[in-house]
Amino acid sequence: MEKKLNFYNIPTRTGEVALRVARGHFATKNSHINYFIDVTGTRCSLKQAESVATQLRAQLQSTMINTIICMDNTRVIGTCLAQQLTKGGYRSMNSGEDIYLLRDNVYVNGKLIFRDNTHDMLMGKNVLILLASITTGGTVEQAMRTVRYYGGTVAGIASIYSYLDQIDGVPIISLFHTNDLADYQSYSPDNCPLCARGIELDAIVDRYGYSTL
Repeated sequence: MEKKLNFYNIPTRTGEVALRVARGHFATKNSHINYFIDVTGTRCSLKQAESVATQLRAQLQSTMINTIICMDNTRVIGTCLAQQLTKGGYRSMNSGEDIYLLRDNVYVNGKLIFRDNTHDMLMGKNVLILLASITTGGTVEQAMRTVRYYGGTVAGIASIYSYLDQIDGVPIISLFHTNDLADYQSYSPDNCPLCARGIELDAIVDRYGYSTL
């Protein structure tokens, strides 16, 4: 019989966004975790994406941003954020400017690359890396190396949830963090205490969602 995950919502202190989570034993590409954070609705709902963008904008309006790399299928959120940052009437450094939106949809040998026709959107640009969630930070570190390889500057890192406060000296802006999931844990697959105790995996999870076992 297929397992069912028991989800519940954690609301933000302000705004209308809620973090949908399930507790259990989950495997990602890089780690084992004891919570699955489901941001599918937040990424796909225009209303929720606008609410996320509104809260992120408040923390980014003093940051100059030329390009947003929308990772983890966050393009709807990225579009809303770019519109809000460039809209007139806000005290934003980006008011009246243009912002490019790029997706992380091209990988070669596990590495993120961008096609030649997008290089001008990175070279000499201030780049915001936008993700749905950050756990180990491995994906962000790869994105940061890629931005710098193409001649861009990492202007900031933003996400809905982050287990980390900063990566490589760059602060992470997030709506939810470890205080909201105080017992959240991320383990190496080779050193997972849940596995050591014989607790079976509930699901395999990635940026697209989850598959129960």
